[in-house]
Amino acid sequence: MPMPPTIKRLSVVLPTYNERENISPLINKLLQLTQTSDVEIIVVDDDSQDGTAEIVKKISQENCRIRLIRRVGRSGLASAIKEGLLAATGDIAAVMDSDGQHEPIALINALALQQEANLDLVAGSRFLEGAEIHGLSKRRTGGSTLANNFARMSLSKNYRQLTDYMSGCFVIKLKSCLNIIYKVDVNGFKFLYEILSVSRGKLKVGEIPLSFQPRSYGNSKLDLAILWDFLISVLHTLTLRLLPRRAISFALVGSGGVLVQLLSTEVLMIIFQLAFQKALPISVIIAATSNYLINNALTFRSQRLVGKKLAKGLLKFLLVASLPVIANVGLATTFYNLISPNPVIAQLAGIIVVFVWNYAASSRFVWNTP
Repeated sequence: MPMPPTIKRLSVVLPTYNERENISPLINKLLQLTQTSDVEIIVVDDDSQDGTAEIVKKISQENCRIRLIRRVGRSGLASAIKEGLLAATGDIAAVMDSDGQHEPIALINALALQQEANLDLVAGSRFLEGAEIHGLSKRRTGGSTLANNFARMSLSKNYRQLTDYMSGCFVIKLKSCLNIIYKVDVNGFKFLYEILSVSRGKLKVGEIPLSFQPRSYGNSKLDLAILWDFLISVLHTLTLRLLPRRAISFALVGSGGVLVQLLSTEVLMIIFQLAFQKALPISVIIAATSNYLINNALTFRSQRLVGKKLAKGLLKFLLVASLPVIANVGLATTFYNLISPNPVIAQLAGIIVVFVWNYAASSRFVWNTP
């Protein structure tokens, strides 16, 4: 099936990380499908350790339509897609996963609908009528359905007709969407969801059904950090994107730290028979350490510290937090002694005071982010 004749040039962006066994067959299928068209295939590789980039480099030496962007020192699916789209030279760009679960024919179907209806974006859906799902377990399918329901509630009502906000397969008109692509937060959960969120209902969108295939080789990249990103993305959208994503993540982790501090204080007072004034400093340090480890794993995972740097970072974090820790202890103790002998209310008064300082200072001095 040929591409619609009105498309002058198509750019296909393929983000990769350890897809050695999958990338070559996918590229060959795309080349066969678009052999009569002006097409460039941009592979954005996150410094794969299995030789993916070397395979793409060899193919590109034999076919000038293949381009390789090899990224060292930066990573992430959303940022790879964004970098590929910004490097694209076509008037239309397509994005696909590189694991073989999206069939190349879906791009032709999406392009046909995009041209026929003059749409800005067409996504491939696993849940639209006519779609087939062969590559997801019942558990993953249920999780995707739940995520789509949350996404639908958080996005503009102009996108309520869509069925798969989590899709990694879509085509997009670059001329009308380039300014939106620039604004996409690369720490987001799914690039398609982020585009829809940033655009605030202004894009003309549509869907085509996918035949979603099983992964031939390798393992899924879905993990706890990605699920955390989705939660942050939804909250970011619901707060009208006014707060930084990392501030939202930091606050959620801090909320967990509040529970850790309150529980630690209770344990120290009840089991170890410590007075509130003696239990509080210990529980504050326990909570601060807990916050540090979780933030390192989730909020700042692109700058994640490991080994000796992890221990050094903890010392920095506790040092940065020392002033607010003292303020936390001092304010809570004063509140407990003078206002209310309720240990929970006293601690909350101290915690509220120190959040902003902890976020701003630790971002800059522990994980070196602005």
